Amino acid sequence: MIKNGVCTLRTCFRFPGRSLFPPLQRSFTFRRRFLVTASQRKKKEKVIVISGPTGSGKSRLALELAKSLNGEIVSADSVQVYRGLDVGSAKPSPDERKEVPHHLVDILLPSEDYSVGQFFEDARQATRCILDNGRVPIVVGGTGLYLRWFIYGKPDVPKSSSVITSEVNQELAELQRNEDWDTAVQLVVKAGDPKAQFLAVNDWYRLRRSLEITKSSGSPPSAFRVPYDSFREQGECSVDDSESSDMNTYGDGMEETSSSELDYEFMCFFLSSHRLDLYRSIDYRCEDMLLGRDGILSEAQWLLDTGLHPNSNSATKAIGYRQAMEYLQRCREQGGQSSAAEFYKFLFEFQKASRNFAKRQLTWFRNEKIYQWLDGSKPLETILSFINDAYHDWNGSLPVPEHLKMSRDISNRREEKHLKSYRTRNRHFVKGEDCSHILNWISKTQR
Repeated sequence: MIKNGVCTLRTCFRFPGRSLFPPLQRSFTFRRRFLVTASQRKKKEKVIVISGPTGSGKSRLALELAKSLNGEIVSADSVQVYRGLDVGSAKPSPDERKEVPHHLVDILLPSEDYSVGQFFEDARQATRCILDNGRVPIVVGGTGLYLRWFIYGKPDVPKSSSVITSEVNQELAELQRNEDWDTAVQLVVKAGDPKAQFLAVNDWYRLRRSLEITKSSGSPPSAFRVPYDSFREQGECSVDDSESSDMNTYGDGMEETSSSELDYEFMCFFLSSHRLDLYRSIDYRCEDMLLGRDGILSEAQWLLDTGLHPNSNSATKAIGYRQAMEYLQRCREQGGQSSAAEFYKFLFEFQKASRNFAKRQLTWFRNEKIYQWLDGSKPLETILSFINDAYHDWNGSLPVPEHLKMSRDISNRREEKHLKSYRTRNRHFVKGEDCSHILNWISKTQR
C-alpha cells in the first residue's frame, strides 16, 4: 500500500487496458510495421522511465523533470522502500518530497522483505493513480529487474495458498535460524527446483518463494513464461538485417516492433557518464555518506540495535549497509574499538562494492534496448530540455542528438587501460587522523 503521494492503492486501483490494435503480422516489412506502431503509440498514455548506475544523478534529473512536467515520481529503488535507510539509499529529502510527490518511499520496515512482484503491483497502481490525476508518471531507479517487470509485465506464476506458505515457512525456519543455507538449498532442489543451487547465498526470500511455487504448481519458477523473453524473441526474428542499419530512433527492432503490445507508451532514458568519472563520483559519494552525525554508520547502528544481522534480509544485504553493519559488528566484538586501518579497510570495501554494483547495472541495462543512453556529464538544463521535447513531441521516435549520446560500451582502449589501473583517491579520508572523529564515535557508542 502506498502511504505517501496523492492517493492510496485501495482508493485508486485500475489495470491499464490492452492495446486497441492486434499484434502486427511478421510478414510485413519493418518500415510498414514501424509506421503502424507509431500510429498506435499516439493513443497511449506516456510514462517516463529514468535509470542509470548509482551516483549518476538520475534522482536529481527526475526531480527537476517532475517540476517542469507537472509530474510525480515512482521510486524503483529496492532500498528506498525502507524507513530509516536514508543516507545509504540517497533517499530524496523531506523538502524534495513535499515539493514533488514520491511513491514507494518509506513504505516498509527494514525487517520486512519486498519482492519484484510486489513492486510491479505497487508501481503499476501508483502509475495509474498519477495518470488519473492528470499528472505525468516518472519512474526512477536503478533496480534493473524492477524496471524490466514494470515495463514488460510479470511472469504468470501461481500464488501459493496460506497452507503451503505456512508449510514452507516451517520447513525452512529452523534451517534459517541455524544459518544452514546448504541444507536448505538441497531441500528445495529435491522438491523439484534444481536451479535453487544458483541462488545468491542467504537469499532466503527467493529460496522460500521457489519452494512455494514448486509445491503449489508442481513446477519450478523457471517453468513459467517471462513476458520480457517474449518481446526479446519477437524482436530477434522481426528485423531484417538489410534494414536494421537505417534505424536511428528509439531503441532497436525489439522495441519498435513489439512495444505496441505494452500497456503504456514507455519513454525510457538511461543516464550515465564515462566510467572513470562515474567511479570517482561513486568513491566521493561513499565518503560523503560517512560524514556528519547521521551518516550511514548511524543507520547501520540502528539496524543492529533492532536485532537485524548483516546480509540476513533485503535491507541488510543492501550495499553500504551490509559493509557498515559488518564493520560495527567487529567493533562491538572488540569492545567498541577500531583502528584507522580497520576503518579504511571498511571504506575500501564499501567503495569497491559500490563500483562493482554500478558495473553490474551498466551490464544489465546495456542489453535493455528500450532505453536511450544520455551523457550525464552534460548540463542538467540540456538533458531536461531534450526529455521535455521528447515528451511533448513524441511520435514514435526521437533520435538523441550527438552531443547528448552516451556509448553503451567502453569507448576506446585507452579508457579500458585506465579502468584496469584505477585507484581510489579520497577527498575527506586521506590520512589516519582524518577518521579520528569516527573512531571516537565508535568508542562511545559501540561498547
